[in-house]
Amino acid sequence: MQRREFAAALTAAVAAPAVLGATPAQASPQASPQHGGPLVGLSRRMVAALAAELDDKATAKTLVPLMEDVGFDWHPETAPLKKFDFIVAYAFGNRLPAGGGDPTKVLAEPGPVNEELADTIARIRAARRDLAVYAQWEIARRLESKYGMTDVTSIEPEIAPDGTITYLSTDGVAAQVVDHREQAPGGIGTACVVGFRDHHKRCVQTTRDRAMPAYAPAGFAMPHTYDLESGQAWTRRRDLYLVHDMLAQWTVLRARVIAEAYPNG
Repeated sequence: MQRREFAAALTAAVAAPAVLGATPAQASPQASPQHGGPLVGLSRRMVAALAAELDDKATAKTLVPLMEDVGFDWHPETAPLKKFDFIVAYAFGNRLPAGGGDPTKVLAEPGPVNEELADTIARIRAARRDLAVYAQWEIARRLESKYGMTDVTSIEPEIAPDGTITYLSTDGVAAQVVDHREQAPGGIGTACVVGFRDHHKRCVQTTRDRAMPAYAPAGFAMPHTYDLESGQAWTRRRDLYLVHDMLAQWTVLRARVIAEAYPNG
């Protein structure tokens, strides 16, 4: 019975298309669970259902905010362009090498999603030409070929002596960017984060986790169309990608809550 009640609460949440189906330009941060809006009451119902299932209200009250953050809040905090010192852009998917090359030793093709991310950077740079750009290589290639933008720091994959390619994770890209920014004359500064819509929140969080202040640029919608021909299976469909992204969020969250509970191990 408790599982059915919990499922009913989640179903009610999914039935709020004005929020969960909206683009960032349409949805307001005030609509996310922690701020109320159409999902108001969801927290209370989730706590009640989970408390009954676990027979443990205290644990349910601890877990539900984490569940809401990972599964029900997909919009990063925004800031106006005047706040930023640089742009960091994270790639999303790619396509297999042209001509059937060995994908372990031949760079993938950037693909249409990364071209759209490059287009987003071009729009931002049109408004703030002084912003330095640090872009994952798939995006950097498009910025150069399509816009002639050569003043871009490309974050490249790692290539072993035998030619084997290791593509960087979101955190791997952030680590490279912070290394560059630590050498900047004015210090690290504040990052304007560009990323695919469903990846965007985690991009901002990951940038912050690397000790870089970071926000999404207010007023700029992020690309959101999935590429069915992506070389990464989890970036071809939204339902598959959201599972992937939530797993990544839980992995980081797991490490954080354990460290907070037992800082000395």
